[in-house]
Amino acid sequence: MKMAPTFALLLLIQLVLFTAVSSKKVCPRPSVADGIDELILKRVYEVGEEVTLTCEQGYLPSTTTPRRMTCTPTGEWTLMSDLACSPKMCPIPGPLQPLAMGRTEAPFKTVLNFSCDDGYVMIGVNASSCLHDGTWSNPPPLCKAVNCPLPQPPREGRIFHDKTVTGTKTMYGQGWTYECNPPKAPSHERGSCMADGSVTEPPVCRDVSCSAPTGIPNGFITFAVIRPHGYKEKLKYGCNEHYVLDGDAEIQCQNTGNWSAKPVCRAPCTVGIKRGRIFYNSKKLWIADLKPNRVLHGEHVALYCMNKADRCGYPVATTCNDGTLPIPECFEEPGKMDYTLRAKSLPSEIQMCATSPPASPATPATPATPARAATAV
Repeated sequence: MKMAPTFALLLLIQLVLFTAVSSKKVCPRPSVADGIDELILKRVYEVGEEVTLTCEQGYLPSTTTPRRMTCTPTGEWTLMSDLACSPKMCPIPGPLQPLAMGRTEAPFKTVLNFSCDDGYVMIGVNASSCLHDGTWSNPPPLCKAVNCPLPQPPREGRIFHDKTVTGTKTMYGQGWTYECNPPKAPSHERGSCMADGSVTEPPVCRDVSCSAPTGIPNGFITFAVIRPHGYKEKLKYGCNEHYVLDGDAEIQCQNTGNWSAKPVCRAPCTVGIKRGRIFYNSKKLWIADLKPNRVLHGEHVALYCMNKADRCGYPVATTCNDGTLPIPECFEEPGKMDYTLRAKSLPSEIQMCATSPPASPATPATPATPARAATAV
């Protein structure tokens, strides 16, 4: 009978102790900003414990005064620290700054990866890291041009280097021309030192001829005998009167047995209006006074348009392109009465606008050839 009160008393003491322990507050691990050293922090803290925050290696503190926090009985920290940690900076090497988009420094932990252009070999390591002390782990490497052995000439010819060569090697990118003893032609004319350190194989010298040349529309061959021609022989073309030569006048028999590209004779244009004034060859002319009505390929003509809002005129230029002269959309051809009796009211005769409106698309002078109007000169 004496054991019951004792047992009840022990249960009461344990309940009181459990309540006291379970109600005791603790503080969780504080949340910190980037750069603050988290290795010194515990998972939980007792009431009254202090924490002094510091920056981890490679970061600089925003203040020299230590920042302490204390765990309060409510399980919360005193005023959270305003400590900020910024990464240390490594100066970007001068030769690399043009590639750094204007930056002269890089933050701690930055990694620079290096590579060389084709035809260059790297001497050094291909990466470098910004360390905690503001220095780089490795210096930038050097990129050295690949060297090639001197090329061999063709069996029946010779080599002409683009640049003077000394020694027994040549550098990547340097080139040369192969020539064969006349009248033979090389199977390929150019060679170079390539990115892998090899050189172009020498060509084969062979007999080459080009077939008898043909004429061109609206043009002719000058002073030539119509016969097959050998390698590097040349011919010259000309155009009929008022046609303009577009391209090289001279063609050459190539090592492929084909002629180089022939020129084209571009046709003149007619200014396709009946009434109005134009500006051509530095002169302001009535269209009736343009005799003959002919503009050569590539020449410019200005027609006059009306700015109806400001009651002023402005010129709009158009260009002859192989027989087609587009007429600006803003141009309005005057009627016979206005052209004859009220010519002074035409856009070409009234006050010119201070500024011209945005250019409007031109319409082809002849609807039968719309593609030519869109062809660039």
